[in-house]
Amino acid sequence: MTGRKGLEVSLAVAEAAQLARVEVVAAYPITPQTHIVEHLSELVADGELEASYVTVESEHSAMSACVGASAAGARTFTATSSQGLELMHEILFIASGLRLPIVLVTANRALSAPLNIWNDHSDVMAARDCGWIMLFCTNGQEAVDSVIMAFRIAEDRRVLLPVMINIDGFILTHVVEPVEFPSQELVDAFLPSYVPAYTLHPDKPVTMGAYGLPEIYTECKYAQETALVNSKPVVLEVMEAFGRQFGRSYKPVETYLADDADVLFIAMGAINENIMSAVDELRGEGKKAGLVNLRLYRPFPGEELVAALRGRQRVAVVERAMPAGAINSPLYSEISSLAFRSGIDGLILKNFVIALGGRDAMPSDFRHIFENMQKSKPADMGLRDGLNVDVIGVRA
Repeated sequence: MTGRKGLEVSLAVAEAAQLARVEVVAAYPITPQTHIVEHLSELVADGELEASYVTVESEHSAMSACVGASAAGARTFTATSSQGLELMHEILFIASGLRLPIVLVTANRALSAPLNIWNDHSDVMAARDCGWIMLFCTNGQEAVDSVIMAFRIAEDRRVLLPVMINIDGFILTHVVEPVEFPSQELVDAFLPSYVPAYTLHPDKPVTMGAYGLPEIYTECKYAQETALVNSKPVVLEVMEAFGRQFGRSYKPVETYLADDADVLFIAMGAINENIMSAVDELRGEGKKAGLVNLRLYRPFPGEELVAALRGRQRVAVVERAMPAGAINSPLYSEISSLAFRSGIDGLILKNFVIALGGRDAMPSDFRHIFENMQKSKPADMGLRDGLNVDVIGVRA
């Protein structure tokens, strides 16, 4: 496993979980995530991973089993996608409320209806406020590294929260990419064995998730929210430590040719590589485009985003989910609020929805967005009748 090899990203994610020495995997298959848990079942069956593999009847049961396993003190992993994530929805809140350091990989896929098995971010956006730390990956190497980092972040005593890693379905899950795998010894040095703070054990009984009367519920949710917000310094620490150990550094917010950009794109996930190619093409024509890649979505990295936005004139927020009746799409709403609260003046900020349900995001689409932004004026920022987002490529 050590060294560089070409591997389907789903299989690479499974092998990253193996390197993390997961102890319990509870999973249910769903396209395009199935290859992750299928490969983990092979590793367990072949004796290459010493773990309990729990087969269940649904994703709701999978997350329920993960909650039980983590509460009993096991390093716990699962993966899902789309409708499966939404079937887990009820239990996602329980996992975060109980402060259980479960790691979940979501192979992002569009939600039905109509039935669609291809990629966008509607599934994670429906679950964005469930109290989990959330990371987005641009490529297979980031997915592998994120699994290893996620357990160290989640299990830190200052955090004790679940982590969701988002990888784009098919665009990443089913693509063969070159991936560098660290040695087991290096991973063990970076990620020590999990020692839980509290466990469910008959020899020392504790209660988890007890009835929360009105007199204590607010304080419980305040403590959970404080822990989630305060997890960001730990995320930074772990990313920096990973860079020192493995030579690949990550940040919650990363930029590409952004310093002198007339137009900045902001996006999450694998589409950032498409945007980077478009930025290169535009730069080759003397047009100053740049990119802000948002890797950490929860807790929201406001300070880093403000630093990236300050002094900018035109920013295009590119998303892969519809607003569902809101004024704007989820990421745009947060960024526009952040810009307003931070006193960033003169910023022309626009919302673009693209590549829903697996539709290709073409270089011409980003050129269109770039030209749209260049022509935009402050007056274009006001509310208008109907949709307040520009949906790229929609057919009349």
